[in-house]
Amino acid sequence: MTQTTQLPNLIIDAIQDRKGKNITLVDMSQIESAPTQLFIIAEGNSTQQVAAIADNIREKVQEKSGVKPYNYDGYSNSEWIIIDYGWAMVHVFLPTERQRYNLEELWSDAAIEDVPNLD
Repeated sequence: MTQTTQLPNLIIDAIQDRKGKNITLVDMSQIESAPTQLFIIAEGNSTQQVAAIADNIREKVQEKSGVKPYNYDGYSNSEWIIIDYGWAMVHVFLPTERQRYNLEELWSDAAIEDVPNLD
């Protein structure tokens, strides 16, 4: 399994493992000006849950694939944490922050796929 197919699945599993919701994949691989090939966007209901989801993503991806993020930011308030894997960026939001920044609308010319919630 290649990194481009394995990493998104590991990230989705790690989000769902911490009860993250409303996961959206934004495939920007066909957009020349895009900052990355893939956004994975998810939500947590509290700042503690947002941080726990982000921690779990970083831990599980490194444990199962050996891949570490290039960088991550947002833990100071945990309303929006971004994890940068280079060709993929993970955004974990509080619902209010996700609505405010509306990344799906910003990149609406990308291929957007919603992942069904587990419950």
